[in-house]
Amino acid sequence: MSSESGDLRPILIAGPTASGKSALAMAIAERDGGTIVNADSMQVYRELSILTARPSPADEARVPHALYGFVPAPEAYSAGRFVRDAAATIAKAQGEGRRPIVVGGTGLYFKALLEGLSPIPEVQAEVRAHWRGEAERRGAAAVHADLVRLDPIMAARLLPSDAQRIVRALEVLQSTGRSLSEWQALSGEPVLDADKTLRFVVQVERSELHARADRRFGVMMQSGAIDEVRTLIDMQLDPGLPGMRAIGVGPIRRFLEGEIGVGEVLAQGQAETRQYIKRQETWLKRHMISWNYIKTQETESSVREIIAFIRGQR
Repeated sequence: MSSESGDLRPILIAGPTASGKSALAMAIAERDGGTIVNADSMQVYRELSILTARPSPADEARVPHALYGFVPAPEAYSAGRFVRDAAATIAKAQGEGRRPIVVGGTGLYFKALLEGLSPIPEVQAEVRAHWRGEAERRGAAAVHADLVRLDPIMAARLLPSDAQRIVRALEVLQSTGRSLSEWQALSGEPVLDADKTLRFVVQVERSELHARADRRFGVMMQSGAIDEVRTLIDMQLDPGLPGMRAIGVGPIRRFLEGEIGVGEVLAQGQAETRQYIKRQETWLKRHMISWNYIKTQETESSVREIIAFIRGQR
């Protein structure tokens, strides 16, 4: 439809995990001549196909997909890289006469596309390795004490237990000579003009969403998720890498190391997923108030609703 009308405005579809947003994006892409662009920070990792519910090869054969499974787990993919990759991918799709359909559950990625990111320079690899090692060896509270001494403004903003953000503040300070708070005060260039996009949030009733997520994690366990985590363990990766913090990796790793049984893996993985859904819903309510909310239990009715909205917005 978009190639006929000439309307190539990007569609952005956000929503919590297990809400059906990927199936919705697929249906719209098929009907509207679109390219699906990933905006999920875990679905970028090559080794995490099952645990992140990445589109299947059959799905990718039906319509063009981009930014899925292209980053090796030993790398730490960032929002800054996403912005650059997404900008090029969106431009390519539009150049081919296809509507970009950006779909995912990582709120920061959507925020970066629409508002830009602070222009923080790349951190030196050796500096990052040093502070990650310090956090692992001495613990979060100890490196937070270092931050209190070196950058009290950032230290006051962070919990002493938040090792990931503490390390980030320390590595930026050492690499750039400036506090992360100073960099964060600078605005970046947005990739997309919000007024020239169509933005939707998929909503599903809470109990149904949890039930879907619980069932899906059970299916993942039966479909090769354990083998995926075994592969990560065999790679001897830094536990601080983003891919090692994907939902389900921790419980399955504890199972493989003999600490817990299968039943506990399932319970812990489902609990992690529900906690993640809660964080996603909090972000959506706080940052996506102006988006169009689609309350759905069935994909086809949502497709008709979105297509009707698009036609009405020309």
